Amino acid sequence: MFTTRPEIIGTFGAVASTHWLASQVGMSVLERGGNAFDAAAAAGFALQIVEPHLNGPGGDCPIILHSARTGAQQVICGQGPAPAGLTVAHMNSLGAEIMPGTGLLATPVPGAFDAWMLMLRDHGTWSVRDVLSCAIGYARHGAPMVPRVRATIDSVRPLFESEWPTSAALWLRNGGPEPNALYANPTLADTYARVVREAEDAGGSREHQVDAARAAWYRGFVAEAVGRFAASTEAMDTSGQRHRGVITADDMARWSATIETPLTLDYHGHTILKCGPWSQGPAMLQTMALMSGFDVAAMDPVGADFIHHVIEAMKLAFADREAFYGDPDFTDVPMPTLLSKAYTDARRALIGPTANNDFRPGSPDGRAPRTDYAAALRRSQELAAAMGSGEPTVSRLGASGGDTCHVDVIDRHGNMVSATPSAGWLQSSPTIPELGFCLGSRCQMFWLDESLPNGLKPGKRPRTTLSPSMVLRDGKPWMSFGTPGGEQQDQWQAIMLLRMVNHGFNIQQAIDLPAFHSEHWISSFWPRGAKPGKVVIEGRYDMAVLADLAARGHAAEMGGEWSEGRLTGARREPDGTIRAGANPRGMQGYAVGR
Repeated sequence: MFTTRPEIIGTFGAVASTHWLASQVGMSVLERGGNAFDAAAAAGFALQIVEPHLNGPGGDCPIILHSARTGAQQVICGQGPAPAGLTVAHMNSLGAEIMPGTGLLATPVPGAFDAWMLMLRDHGTWSVRDVLSCAIGYARHGAPMVPRVRATIDSVRPLFESEWPTSAALWLRNGGPEPNALYANPTLADTYARVVREAEDAGGSREHQVDAARAAWYRGFVAEAVGRFAASTEAMDTSGQRHRGVITADDMARWSATIETPLTLDYHGHTILKCGPWSQGPAMLQTMALMSGFDVAAMDPVGADFIHHVIEAMKLAFADREAFYGDPDFTDVPMPTLLSKAYTDARRALIGPTANNDFRPGSPDGRAPRTDYAAALRRSQELAAAMGSGEPTVSRLGASGGDTCHVDVIDRHGNMVSATPSAGWLQSSPTIPELGFCLGSRCQMFWLDESLPNGLKPGKRPRTTLSPSMVLRDGKPWMSFGTPGGEQQDQWQAIMLLRMVNHGFNIQQAIDLPAFHSEHWISSFWPRGAKPGKVVIEGRYDMAVLADLAARGHAAEMGGEWSEGRLTGARREPDGTIRAGANPRGMQGYAVGR
C-alpha cells in the first residue's frame, strides 16, 4: 500500500519520536556510542524544549524498557503523586466541585526528571552533562518553534497578559515565538546547567553524579524554588478563581520514581506490556483481550465492521477503567479478574451487531462499579458549547490543555525504550521565574470523592492517560510504540497493533492508515465530560463507512483527512534488522536510523 514515507530499516539502531529534532538527538547519541537509554533520555530532555506546549520539565513520564543485559522488562513510573496538602477537605474549603484543569492547585509532584535520571543511572552509560547537553543548547540558543506552539500561546495570551505575568515574560517576549523561528529559554538553560554543575561537584562515579542531579532537583534548589512559588503565588485557574498551590519542597523530597513489573496480555503469539492501573494502559489490554475472540483478520482493516467491533470493545474496557482503575497503592484494583478469560468472555458477549451507547462497567469478583458518569453527562451538557472537553481544550477562561510527546529507541544491542513524556505544558500553570518552566496539572484527573478508585488522596498518583507500549513476539522483545492523545492513546495504539498482527501491515503502513476514536466514556481531563456513542473517523474513510456506522447506532462523524493519531514505533526482527516509522500528521514526527 502507499505510505507517506518508507519504514526505516537498518541494523545499527533507530529512534522514532514526535519531533524530528528529538529523533536526531537520540540518533546522535547512538552514533557516538551511547545506548538506547542514553539516547531516550537525551531525546526526552530535547522534547521539553522543542515541544513546550506538549511537555515540560515539570511534567510526568512513564517508561517501559527492555534491557538486553538482564533480559528483563521494567516500568519506570514517572507519575508524581498529589502533595500532602492536596486533600478533598482542602478543595471543599475552597468551594470546589471538581479539580481545576490549570493553575497551581492541580499540581502533582513533577515526575519526569526522576524517571529519566533513574533510567540513566541504572541502564545508561552517559554522564548527566552529556545527556543534557543538547537540551541546554536548544534552550540557550533557541529551537525552531512549530506553528502549533505559537497557536497555543495565542490561545492563552489574554490569560498570560492579565493573570500569569511570569508566563507572559517568557512566552510573549518580543511578541512571542514566530512559527518555525528560533526561540530560546535561557533561564531553563541555566537551571539545567546548574543541575550539571551540582552533579559534577558531587564527584564520584557516574551513578553517584546522576543521584546528585536527582538530589538537586528534588531536595535542592529546584524543589526550594517550586515550594516558594506555590506558596507565594495566587494563580487564576479554570474555576474562575485565583488559588495558591499546596505543593512544598518537602513533597518533592519525599518522592522518587519507582520501578515496577509491567502488566501483560498474550494476543496471538504477542505479549503486550503496559503500565499498571495508575495509568489507563490496562484498558488497551482489556480491549485486545475482547478482540481476541473475533476473527479480526477477516475484517476489512478500513471497514465499518472493524471500527464497530473495536469501538464496542473499547466502550467496555474504558468503562471498567473509570469504575475500577486507580493507584494500586491506595485502591484494590481487581486486575487479574479484569484480564481473566472468564470475565473477558462474559463481557465480549455484550458486543452485538449494533452500537450500545449505555455506560456499562462490569462487576469483577461481584464488585459494584462506582463512577461519576451522571455528573459527567451533566457537565458535558452545561459546558460543551463554551469549553469542550479533552485534550487539547481551549476554555472561555483562556485555559488551554496540552497534549503529549512520545519517543521509541532500539539500539544494536537489543535494548528498547518506550516513553511518553507529557504535562508541564507552557499553558499548565504560571512559569516559575527562577527556573524557566511551569508545573503540571495532572491532578485534574482526580475526583473529589475519596471513596472512588481515582478519588483524591495525598500521596496518591492520579490515574494518568500516559501509556507507552512494548510488545514481545514469541517471548522475545519485538516492538516499542506509543502516541500522544490523552484518551486516544490506548485507542490508536490498539488499532495500530491489531492491524499489524492480524493484517500484516508494517509500522509505517499501520500508522498511515485512516484511524478513529470514541469519546463515549468520561474524559480524564477537566471538565470531565462524556459524549455517549460519539465516534470520529478520519476524513479519508469512504462515506459508505460513515453511513454504515450511523446505521449501526453510532453517533459517528467525519474528522479531518489526517487528524487521528501521532503514533511512532520501532521494532527488531529475528534477522537483526531494526525497523521504525512515525506519524506524518502535523509534519513533526520522524523516525531515523541506519
